[in-house]
Amino acid sequence: MPEMRFVITWPDGQEESCYSPSLIIREFFTEGESYSVADFVDRSRRALTIASDRVEAKFGFACSSANDQLARIESAAVAFLHDADARVHCKTFIL
Repeated sequence: MPEMRFVITWPDGQEESCYSPSLIIREFFTEGESYSVADFVDRSRRALTIASDRVEAKFGFACSSANDQLARIESAAVAFLHDADARVHCKTFIL
């Protein structure tokens, strides 16, 4: 499976390189676009779940790295969910 990274910038300016075991991320995010934190978490959850499911279909087990990445995103997002104007910027994809 082709894996990829997607680089994001949190509302506080922290940049993070995120992992996906599948290119599905490109169907949920666009380079250069910003998303509300809640929308970003929702899109991440859907994309990384699909990615993990694809790994499971191919190899017989879920992708723990995709699940770990989703947990990290959900955890980091908590600090910003109270601010309706907070945005997560999808900076770039790394294939």
